[in-house]
Amino acid sequence: MEKIFFLVFVLFLSQTTKAQNQTLKENVNLGRPVVIDKIFKVSTIDDVSVDVPVTFINGVEKGPTFTIIAGIHGMEYPTILSLLEIKKEIDPKKLKGNLIIIPIVNVEPFYKRTPFVNPLDNLNLNRVFPGSATGTISEVMADWMTKEVFGVTDVLLDMHGGDVGEDLIPFMCYYDNKEFKEQTALALRLSEISGFDTVVSYPYILPAEKPAMYAFKQAVRLGIASLSIEIGRLGNWNKEEVSMTKDAIYRMMKELDMYENKNVKPVESAKIYYNRQAYVSVPVQGIFYSDVKAGDKVTKDQQIGYITDIFGNEIQKITAPESGTVLYKVGTPPVNKGETLFCIGYQVQDN
Repeated sequence: MEKIFFLVFVLFLSQTTKAQNQTLKENVNLGRPVVIDKIFKVSTIDDVSVDVPVTFINGVEKGPTFTIIAGIHGMEYPTILSLLEIKKEIDPKKLKGNLIIIPIVNVEPFYKRTPFVNPLDNLNLNRVFPGSATGTISEVMADWMTKEVFGVTDVLLDMHGGDVGEDLIPFMCYYDNKEFKEQTALALRLSEISGFDTVVSYPYILPAEKPAMYAFKQAVRLGIASLSIEIGRLGNWNKEEVSMTKDAIYRMMKELDMYENKNVKPVESAKIYYNRQAYVSVPVQGIFYSDVKAGDKVTKDQQIGYITDIFGNEIQKITAPESGTVLYKVGTPPVNKGETLFCIGYQVQDN
């Protein structure tokens, strides 16, 4: 009896270990239409662990693997909710290729309502890529994303939004990577047909010895066609933002010849393009005041706000470093030195 119990225990243990060590690759290109929801446990060497929810939707025909992620920051709600809806709407029998959907990458800050950082290690996941297998939990998650998720991805959509302190306008963005021209052209095309009026291209400058830091910049470094959505503001969400995000995803899937939702109509190309960004960092901790809103036009050297001390005495004027449009800004009074206070988009003609 003891021998039988021992064999059963060993069999259970081996099955549990195998489930925990499953790879994403095992769940794509299965050759049959199916939807699979799985929890992947990601752990540090000192046994700090998190669960990452992943949905695999395998199509009836071969095609690209399109990975869509949200919730790297736990309070970017419109994109998170759009993925929780869209995963229920896709019919795998009409899908060509594979969808990998991670609606909430960073579950811990999502439930703790923690903006930007994971309370388990106080790190911003979107600042530690490519990560480290022997690091803290955020670094291990970045390493897992880099190896496991990006390792099976042909096209990546990394979705973000206005976290609790951010005011922004909806826009699509991608890196203008000259090394992988086809992938960059695809990222631009998917941005253009998304239905978002504004497209922002970031210059791609990443020396070999420098870490990518950002998730979709790491994917770009690996040669994956990658782009990002920014939508929502101040930690809130509404149905229009969720619908706009879903429609953009459906348009991208149609462009990739993967799936068509006939209720989502094609749109004209984006109307506004910015290929440069000017950033204003918070010069000193204090209380921030500004009448300028996301989407407003500003001119170089214009005063766009000011900072007071804790008694309300003005200690710093804030001026615009370039003329352009405010893409996003801090939308709440408290500010800390070094934070991004404004991002101003503008257009220059490349030679």
